[in-house]
Amino acid sequence: MFRSNNVVARIFQRQICTPAPGTSVHCARRFYENLVPSCTIYDVECPDHSFRKFTDDGQYLISFSRNNQDLIVYRPTWLSFSCKEEDCDSYDLPLKAKRFESFFTQLYCVSLASSNEFICKDFFLYMESNQFGLFATSTAQIHDAPATGGAVQGIPSIEKITFHLLRLEDGFRLDERVFHNDFVNLTHSMGVFLYDDLLAIVSLRYQTIHILQIRDSGNLVDVRAIGTFCREDDELFLNSNAQRVAGPHQLPRNHVENGLDHNQINMNNSFLSGIKQRLLSFIFRSISNEETDKTLRMQCLKKKFYFRFQDYVDLIVWKAQFLDRHHLLIKFGSVDGGLQVSRNADQYPAFFAVYNMETTEIISFYQNSADELYLLFEHFCDHFHATSRNPLSMNFISSHSNNIHALEQLRLIKNKSSSFSQFVKKMMASLPFSCQSQSPSPYFDQSLFRFDEKLISATDRHRQSTDHPIKFISRRRPYSLKFKIKPGPEAGSTDGQTKKICSFLFHPILPLALSIQQTLFLQSSVVNIHFRR
Repeated sequence: MFRSNNVVARIFQRQICTPAPGTSVHCARRFYENLVPSCTIYDVECPDHSFRKFTDDGQYLISFSRNNQDLIVYRPTWLSFSCKEEDCDSYDLPLKAKRFESFFTQLYCVSLASSNEFICKDFFLYMESNQFGLFATSTAQIHDAPATGGAVQGIPSIEKITFHLLRLEDGFRLDERVFHNDFVNLTHSMGVFLYDDLLAIVSLRYQTIHILQIRDSGNLVDVRAIGTFCREDDELFLNSNAQRVAGPHQLPRNHVENGLDHNQINMNNSFLSGIKQRLLSFIFRSISNEETDKTLRMQCLKKKFYFRFQDYVDLIVWKAQFLDRHHLLIKFGSVDGGLQVSRNADQYPAFFAVYNMETTEIISFYQNSADELYLLFEHFCDHFHATSRNPLSMNFISSHSNNIHALEQLRLIKNKSSSFSQFVKKMMASLPFSCQSQSPSPYFDQSLFRFDEKLISATDRHRQSTDHPIKFISRRRPYSLKFKIKPGPEAGSTDGQTKKICSFLFHPILPLALSIQQTLFLQSSVVNIHFRR
């Protein structure tokens, strides 16, 4: 289908031809080869805000004030202007059309943070079914905080972390959830995962995965907390047994925080947490089942379990994500590695466990260098993104398990790697995936366009800026250049020694994108608007 690159011929062909079953969306997305952001307005006059992202349905543009106190939400609109000439394309845009307000309409500005709190500008999750937005504010980190009340030694503390649930239509605050003296990794939303109406928040400091439900009414409701306890009645059972042994007047009273009575029944950490007990039991049974002979089984347990027992005990939960409504993928590792955000994370030993929340069982366990886990990652990568009730376009984000071009790139990297084990660790460092971290824009569809992923990709990350335009080339013959994206000033940077970073915000539907170039340690930025004229 669509042998011609002419858009009119494609429309006629669409009318008379029926695509193969299951390919209608793929065929429709091929129209984006003709509808590209081919025009650029450089250094647009725009409000001095920190622009975060478009929502996945394209209804809103999220931004924050420079002092990280206010949320400003815009509605994307399309440029319109009058032209008296017959051939408007040959004339430059009028000055009024080159303004930020010609493309975006401000809906509202809401103050989120208090005087000593700041908005975490890297954090934002969107619930499309209700058009709810989840934001976070926090106070400053305390790096040398004492480990009290069952906290993990070496994990920093934040006096107050507040999650705000807003209705994006009008900015009304629906609910909030506050964590005191805790630490949740909010960088790139790493410590929080949203799946349908379920929300998982990982407390690194207290090693608890809080599962909440977002009701249609806009309420945040506690479902369960996985960590010290796994079942709802574990605490009641252990407290009743502790009273039977110690007597009703000998139990210490401790401070209740974040919905958990930390260390109440573990008596100075004499008990391992519930999730750690489940993990050790699974590892023990797995090693024990490797040998049928009792003597060999005991030798195997001594070598693989008892010798490494303390290493397993010292593991902490780094990160977690939903695989579906009942299963979590949990990443375990050392305390030092839990605070690593990016490239150095693969240098630390790490383990992955699949946990069933209903049965409270660990059903599989892998080291980050396991070949079996890598094969699952290579062939079923889309399952790790867990996109259930997301819009249809989210199912077409390119990955090496659904796109032959992405798979070729992965295999090229694998063949160039000097050590397969190190390659696997590097690939596994991205798991669990951060929630809503990829743009569903069709211009990142690798079956349609080819581009340099070192300079730009669907992943929501800042990248080192370049003075050269980023080219998007068609995957179809004759492999022609479709459009270019150039961040920064039109004439290029005058200071070649100053390091600059840039980010790209692509609208998920329209041929519209923002490129934002920032100079490190400076507040000023250059915003370009790329659109189809």
